[in-house]
Amino acid sequence: MRIVLTNDDGIHAPGLAALSAAVARLGGEAVVVAPLEPHSGCGHRVTTDRPLRVHDHGLGRFAVAGTPADCVRLALATLAPDAALVVAGINAGGNLGVDVHHSGTVAAAREAALHGRRAVAASQYHRRGTEIDWQRAARWLDDVLAGLPLGVTAAGEYWNVNFPDLPTAAADPAIVECALDSSPFTLAYRETEAGWHYDSRYQDRPRAAGGDVDVCFGGAISVTRLRV
Repeated sequence: MRIVLTNDDGIHAPGLAALSAAVARLGGEAVVVAPLEPHSGCGHRVTTDRPLRVHDHGLGRFAVAGTPADCVRLALATLAPDAALVVAGINAGGNLGVDVHHSGTVAAAREAALHGRRAVAASQYHRRGTEIDWQRAARWLDDVLAGLPLGVTAAGEYWNVNFPDLPTAAADPAIVECALDSSPFTLAYRETEAGWHYDSRYQDRPRAAGGDVDVCFGGAISVTRLRV
């Protein structure tokens, strides 16, 4: 099985290295097609008005001067057209609830699902000021991928996975399949000399009981089935 790996934090992001380590345990051939520069929060933007320059880093690694969705489109069109699975991440920060609408990581998985490929987006939630243990995140992703029913995923479905922010000595968290929380962010801004600055705290966002935000913030791995 050929697997496309991508992200929205860029080709050199540590989360992409962690993703590569996790997916290696699945077997098959992994092809990395990731943005040359970070594109966090770009959503499902695609580039059609200019050429997409591709930098071949060797050993099946390509950096694209475009968005995460561009990377998937180009991978499935020419760099790895026979890929059966696309995995995006591991994002540095959560992609929970309504985040899926502006996340470049999730958009990459959605783009793959649009073209009939199995797809997973993975993100590591962390509180401001905390460090991400990428080796642990890779291990958790390995566990999640081993348990996902990828072979029976319906057309147009894809998976969104979020890892919790836990203390170093904590036991590995439970894996909980749950619904996407559609609670909107609080609209809080403060006025500065440069303009209006968004001023809400991510971890204080509204949450519905049992939704993916609640599950992840509560210390478990949230796994949500989404549709295009």
